[in-house]
Amino acid sequence: MKKALVFLFCLTLFVSCKNDTKSDKEVTTTENAAIQVLKGEFVYYENAAVLQTKNQIYGIIVNPKMHELNKKATAFKKEDTDMVPVEIKGIVKPKPQDVEGWPFQIEITDIITVSQPKTQDENTIKI
Repeated sequence: MKKALVFLFCLTLFVSCKNDTKSDKEVTTTENAAIQVLKGEFVYYENAAVLQTKNQIYGIIVNPKMHELNKKATAFKKEDTDMVPVEIKGIVKPKPQDVEGWPFQIEITDIITVSQPKTQDENTIKI
């Protein structure tokens, strides 16, 4: 009988701990909704805007701020598909389920800098 009670106690303990991890994930997603500073390479081509950072690729929500960023970046592009280094402030959001694209999207709130891309060496292949 004691073994059964100890087993039920341990089982209850493990089940209650398992529920705590779910609430931690919810807190993390609300923290991610805060405004973040992101630095990476930006490209806008055929109604798709992308920001590629060192660790992640984000889709950018097409809005007036994105068009303003594209206008500033166009001055540094030689071709439509060239990526331009930028630093922006934005809200990172998970992608809606019914939309295709990258797992996370950025809603741009502020444009900090737009700079000239590094020159490409002769080993770079252009498509």
